[in-house]
Amino acid sequence: MNKKILVTGGGGFIGSHLCERLLNLGHDVLCVDNFYTGNKSNIKHLLSNPSFELLRHDVTFPLYVEVDEIYNFACPASPIYYQKDPVQTTKTSVHGAINMLGLAKRVKAKIIQASTSEVYGDPEVHPQTEDYWGKVNPIGIRSCYDEGKRCAETLFFDYYRQHQLDIKVIRIFNTYGPRMQPNDGRVVSNFIVQALTNNDITIYGDGKQTRSFCFISDLVEGIIRMMNSPKGFTGPVNMGNPAEFTMLALAESVLKFTGSKSKIIFKPLPLDDPKQRQPDIALAKKYLDWEASVSLEDGLKETIAYFKATM
Repeated sequence: MNKKILVTGGGGFIGSHLCERLLNLGHDVLCVDNFYTGNKSNIKHLLSNPSFELLRHDVTFPLYVEVDEIYNFACPASPIYYQKDPVQTTKTSVHGAINMLGLAKRVKAKIIQASTSEVYGDPEVHPQTEDYWGKVNPIGIRSCYDEGKRCAETLFFDYYRQHQLDIKVIRIFNTYGPRMQPNDGRVVSNFIVQALTNNDITIYGDGKQTRSFCFISDLVEGIIRMMNSPKGFTGPVNMGNPAEFTMLALAESVLKFTGSKSKIIFKPLPLDDPKQRQPDIALAKKYLDWEASVSLEDGLKETIAYFKATM
């Protein structure tokens, strides 16, 4: 069935892939973005599609449109961007959630919130399950993002309980792939750009801290399955690839696949940087029949090819 679908943050890395996939499924897509961190080049190839519409808008202000579904993905997601204007980051998460929930309530739309593994903070439970409440510093330099997303989840569940709104919440773990920004400060793009330019590859800490990397096509599949899940299945649901890698192993893989002559150097670990991050995806497997299928090797090769072509 053809639906009218709103994607906030649709010009971003994840949002643009989501817009593209929804169009391929035959839906009408309204992409909303203020392009604070999104990039028009991400959606340039979609502009000629008659089922695609682009609206420049900041979600901290109300939006009045008629839609069937809302994917709320508007928010800077990399530390460099979200720490640049932390007050605006919190407003985007909180005011953005309020405005999109208000819109969903008015037009009786189903709405999904892009939350994050950062709600777990520097976790004391490993791997992280959805019933773990997290260990988050509420006044740190990362709090604008961590606590903003936690508050957005609160709002979603209060709208569900108070107004019986049809909500879904997913917690996205590290995701990578084509259309990442070369200067976004995320570890995969950092390592690839440093390797391709033959600069030193910078590892913060001792390189033993871990992350789990999910390729973008796997994530988008999971997001759409969650949106199409039965009413009443709200989540939150972890979305990520549980295969865990140290920063050192990731750096060595990037060196191998780029053929770079870069050296690996070590610098102090930033404040509040989590030492372990791995999703437990039992819920996604059970209720969505979803798990990541793209290996780190295949995903890295495709991402490296993208950066080679665009740099």
